[in-house]
Amino acid sequence: MWRLPGLRAALRRIRTAVEQLSRAEAESEKAAGAMERAVVRCVPSEPKLSLSFALADGSHKNMQRDQSEPLGRVLSRIATNALKGHAKAAAAKKSRKSRPNASGGASCSGPGSEPAVACEPVVKLYYREEAVAEDVLNVDAWQDGAVLQIGDVKYKVERNPPAFTELQLPRYIMAGFPVCPKLGLEFGDPAGSLFRWYKEAKPGAAEPEVGVPSPLSPSSLFWAETEVQERVYTPSNADIGLRLKLHCTPGDGQRFGPSRELESVCRVEAGPGTCTFDHRHLYTKKVTEDAFIRTVSYNILADTYAQTDFSRTVLYPYCAPYALELDYRQNLIQKELTGYNADVICLQEVDRAVFSDSLVPALEAFGLEGVFRIKQHEGLATFYRKSKFSLLSQHDISFHEALESDPLHKELLEKLVLYPSAQEKVLQRSSVLQVNFNSTPSTGMYHFVINGSIPEDHEDWASNGEEERCNMSLTHFFKLKSACGEPAYTNYVGGFHGCLDYIFIDLNALEVEQVIPLPSHEEVTTHQALPSVSHPSDHIALVCDLKWK
Repeated sequence: MWRLPGLRAALRRIRTAVEQLSRAEAESEKAAGAMERAVVRCVPSEPKLSLSFALADGSHKNMQRDQSEPLGRVLSRIATNALKGHAKAAAAKKSRKSRPNASGGASCSGPGSEPAVACEPVVKLYYREEAVAEDVLNVDAWQDGAVLQIGDVKYKVERNPPAFTELQLPRYIMAGFPVCPKLGLEFGDPAGSLFRWYKEAKPGAAEPEVGVPSPLSPSSLFWAETEVQERVYTPSNADIGLRLKLHCTPGDGQRFGPSRELESVCRVEAGPGTCTFDHRHLYTKKVTEDAFIRTVSYNILADTYAQTDFSRTVLYPYCAPYALELDYRQNLIQKELTGYNADVICLQEVDRAVFSDSLVPALEAFGLEGVFRIKQHEGLATFYRKSKFSLLSQHDISFHEALESDPLHKELLEKLVLYPSAQEKVLQRSSVLQVNFNSTPSTGMYHFVINGSIPEDHEDWASNGEEERCNMSLTHFFKLKSACGEPAYTNYVGGFHGCLDYIFIDLNALEVEQVIPLPSHEEVTTHQALPSVSHPSDHIALVCDLKWK
């Protein structure tokens, strides 16, 4: 921070000049006939519409009215509200003398020399410079571009302008990790919206280095505007210890709605340093060309499993407790996934809240859209790049439901009926299909997928004991290959390591262009095992570039 004589005085002069300029611009707009805004939200599927505007006394009105109600009743209610506002303002200024009011005003002269008394102002709605009849229903009366007049004040009606229904910043922010705000938009889209990021003046500083007072904060709090005008902001080490603020204006590419500001509840913290995936990102700096498909498969470790006493004391006793917290791990997951610039991402062990509050905002900001299927406590998510793929249909498959109801599986169900114990176990499974198999290369499941068949005498038919043995001969007609081969391990915890994850491709349609190298053994074991402060899951993501044949 500069420590030059007269700097504070100079900043005060700059601040005064900015305030004067803002006032001048406001006066200029007023003189040019700029109108206030009256925002109307009217959705066909809902019985009521909402009307929002500010009265001349500064009070803000939010009204809910039936769409089928005649316009005249709403105008009468607005007039009554305006009269109440006028009465409150008059009571606060008792010493103010009465004076004649302009046409359409909100006061009337009393008889003789009696002081003026308040009366309801004239309230009209105009569309294309013609008054809208009071018997017109609300749903038809409040058109975009109409003009509402309350006394001398005119309001431009904006019907269904872009608006935020939800706006949140993450609860945990780290330097070097992307901050992806959660946005809920109505009548707009993020691509058509405007974003500006600010950071707080350094703690303890009497005056800001650069900046202006926040309009939504005490005048003593200053914010420095950053150069970032995009949805995602990645704090630097210089931001450590500071809070962030986001100013955003919802839009649809043509219209813009009311702006909102949001301040982070936490300060930017230092990151963990080098992560296991940083070196992998060197291979995935850019999105692939249209002929290729970069694919990711990743078990991200559900919070419902990471936050148990068993996990902390038995599975992952080597992992720092804070590194198992969801807020911390979400930062790492977001940075890792966005850094792959993938076209298709298949995720396992996804908590419902993680999907909606973390993954969707982060990946949507980088051009991906996602679908989710819950199991019991967690589920599966698939994201795809919107510039390359369109969602034509979605089929959520639950194993036991499909087995019992889909005619395609009739033959398999008939075979399973012969083994009651095994059938009961299968029908109780909550597994859903993405597709993903948690099996090592030595298992019958992997053998079945790769080779297209499994004999009835395979040892895995008795893997749960003789009482649940079910000897069946199964075949499929796909020609499948593990795109990333059979790594030494894709899961590495204190008591186990092995290959459990795969990306299977149809050899008739796809071929492997490149496999992104996995982290080195030294990187994986830097903190003994996974997860760790530098890796968010006990699994490792598989990443490969595929090419259409």
